Order: sequence, then structure tokens, then C-alpha cells
Amino acid sequence: MPVKHALWKMGGNAQKLSEGKLENEQELEDMIAQDVSVLSDEWLLIGRQVLTAYNKKIDLLALDTSGSIIIVELKRNRTPREVVAQIIDYASWVKSLGAGEIAEIFEDQKEKLGYEAQNLDQIFLEKFGVELVESDLNSSHQMVIVATELDSSTERIVQYLSDFNIAINVVFFRIFQDGSERYLSRAWFIEPSETLERATMPRGNEPWNGEFYVSFGHGESRNWDDARKFGFISAGGGRWYTNTLRKLKPGNRIWVNIPRKGYAGVGIVESPVVKIDKFMVEIDGEKKPLLQVVSDAHYYREYVENEDMAEYVVGVKWLKTIPLKDVKSEVGLFGNQNTVAQPTTAKWPRTVERLKQLFGIE
Repeated sequence: MPVKHALWKMGGNAQKLSEGKLENEQELEDMIAQDVSVLSDEWLLIGRQVLTAYNKKIDLLALDTSGSIIIVELKRNRTPREVVAQIIDYASWVKSLGAGEIAEIFEDQKEKLGYEAQNLDQIFLEKFGVELVESDLNSSHQMVIVATELDSSTERIVQYLSDFNIAINVVFFRIFQDGSERYLSRAWFIEPSETLERATMPRGNEPWNGEFYVSFGHGESRNWDDARKFGFISAGGGRWYTNTLRKLKPGNRIWVNIPRKGYAGVGIVESPVVKIDKFMVEIDGEKKPLLQVVSDAHYYREYVENEDMAEYVVGVKWLKTIPLKDVKSEVGLFGNQNTVAQPTTAKWPRTVERLKQLFGIE
């Protein structure tokens, strides 16, 4: 059933706003190019009207903090089915891009996009606060169609592809008029976190070895010493960071990497993810809320009532942890910016075997 949405002006009597019109879809593309947060504030725009090897132009290209590429295509005057076919064709080209080619796209586009940063690494660090890992760049991709509406049959096609773990989505925009003012509303066809999860699902040539990778962001937001002492891992600040915690189930073994430091712990998941205000720890036989006993790291306390931005916690029984000064870092060990991953690259089994030696466990 086609997605419908509307706006009402609040007051004594709710007043439904009338629908307005875009002058053309170029106006919408211009708006997104000026501020990609219209689509997602967790994306970095790296290209506009990007020429492919097949002499076609992709409307917009973006990156998220994991290095995943997002292909954005406006419906324009094509039939809905044509735009679905077109974006899949673009994805087949994007899939083949190496890190150097993606960096070249950014270099060609950065002035047009208004960036002052010298290179992609720099703008990525400025945007996300983490360094861009070359092996993560284009390790997955997502397809996003921008439209005012789609017919039911095309929505069924998109849903079918999504059900088979193809990372495709549609974002619907509507213009509403209130006197001389115009307002833009947005509605996603599929929850964006579901599309992200499909983009990061295991697709490598190696079978997954059953060992989970975890990235723990030690710093002002959270503290590794707290995690060691009270038995947990955590993430917060947005759904992109927290959704993958749901992959973890009691009994799973995790290997914890601290970005730009190294591997600092291995443990077994004891309890599934909960919002931090629900996580209790036992101290001297008494249960206490985690937030009452941790250090002065902020753990997104100001967002504790915000389901999207809050810190989320998974309980862990540590097999072995080490302090930051002794973390295990070697050339060739696997790294990834997702909070939780099920890596299928050949590097992951080798990393786990090496970590078993370094940590002295089976």
C-alpha cells in the first residue's frame, strides 16, 4: 500500500496543511546537496552527478561512518520500475570501486560540494570523529531512492529485495503549504536501521567463524576501565552505533577492539542489550544502577530518555581484559568501525587465532 503522510497545524482546532509542489526535483536535489542531513545526519556527501564507467550519472553518493557507500537516486520523470532498475545498475558499478577510485571521486567533487578539507581522510575525521580505515571503505553499500510517491507494485519489488537482504530503501518527501511558507516532510519506506543492518550482513567468501568483533569507543563518552570492572560493553549517540548491539546473544564470544589503540579484551555475553538506565551491577551484594557507579565519562546521560540517542549496554563475563597501556595491536589484525560485526573476511579468522595466542586462551 503506498505510503501516505500529512501535516497538521496545532491550535484550538487542528488544521490540516494543504500539499504544495516542488518547482522540480532539481530543487530537492539542490536541498539535499546543500545539507545531506535532510536524508540522514549520519551521512557524508562525497559526490553529486557522479559519472559512471557506463556514461551514466549517479545523483548523489555518500558515506556513513562505517565506510559504507550510499547511492542516492531521485525518481525524476522515470517510471518507478525504471528507477529501481537504474539504481541497481549503479550499485553494480559502485561495488567495484576501490579506495583510490572513491578518493578520486571526492577530489573531483570537493570544491563543488563546498568542502575545504584537503582529502577524504580529513573530511571523514572532521565529520565522524574517527579515522577512515581503508579496508572498511566500500565494504558494503546501500541504495536509496528519493521520490514523492511510488506505485504499489514497485513498493512490493523494493520490499521483496529488502526481504532477501538487499540494502535498498525509499524515502518519500512531501511539500506542505501554510500561507507563504513551505514545509518539507520525510517518511522512510523501511526503517533505515534495517537497511543498514542488511548492508553490513556477512557476505564475504569466508564462512563466519562464530566469533564476534566489537569496537569499544573509549574516551569522553565511555570508559574502558568501567567496562572491565563492571562487565559490559556499550555504545550510544545514535542508532547507527547501537543497533548492531542487538546481534549479541548470551553465550556469544566477543573480541573487543579499542579504535586507534588495539585489542583489549575477550569475553562471553551474559545479558542482551538494554538502555543504560536499565542495566544493574552488583556491588557488595547489592544491585545498583550502572550510571550510579561508573566514572565521570558521560555515557550520553543527557539522552537517557531518548530511545535513539541513549547509551545501550550489553552484559559481559570477561575471560580476560587488559588496561589500555597494554592493548594488543599488530600490523594485519582486523579492524572495523561497526560497534558489532560478524566478519567474513579471511583476515578475521587469522586475527582471532593470533589474539588467542596473545591473550593465552583457547
